[in-house]
Amino acid sequence: MNNEDYLNQISTSVRPASSAGGGLLSSKYFKIGAISIIALVLIMVVGSMLGSGKNTVRDRAYELKFRIDNTMSVISTYQPRVKSSALRSSSASLYGALSNTSKELDTYLTEKYNLKEKEIDKQMIEDTTAEKESLESELFEARINGVLDRIYAHKMAYEISVIYSKESTILGSAKDDSLKVLLDKSMTSLDNLYNNFNDFTEGNK
Repeated sequence: MNNEDYLNQISTSVRPASSAGGGLLSSKYFKIGAISIIALVLIMVVGSMLGSGKNTVRDRAYELKFRIDNTMSVISTYQPRVKSSALRSSSASLYGALSNTSKELDTYLTEKYNLKEKEIDKQMIEDTTAEKESLESELFEARINGVLDRIYAHKMAYEISVIYSKESTILGSAKDDSLKVLLDKSMTSLDNLYNNFNDFTEGNK
């Protein structure tokens, strides 16, 4: 090896290796990935903003009011057809508790929002109406088959649990003290009545 070759070899060995593509930050795949992540974040932010008006305390409270009123309507129809006097008594107590909550909710919603019927979510009305019709259909079939008391007690226990759950959800995000008080009072009443239906047997006359 001559001197020139030796010097070339040394210069090659100490020359810093160039990074392929200029490193991670300048990589084409890194740029594509970064752009994709930014776009995803923007989509999530916009989606959150668009959905922020849904499932508010107001909407949940109106949904609760419709659910309670529909349950009361079903009770009015089928309570007189129940054979067990104990179950009829519990049903009357449930109707009274729901009626009080419905009146207080109606007052609260009117004073707070005073929505016109056309402003209320139509899908919510359709959903709650469909649930009521399904309940009525099951109770009608139970009456035809001679098992109304047992099915009625089971369904009322279920209605209590659903209404209680909805009230609990609203209570968790409500800031208005008057709303909190009426929900808390309703939940206490429902809690006291639940076992009357859940523990009902055909022997409870």
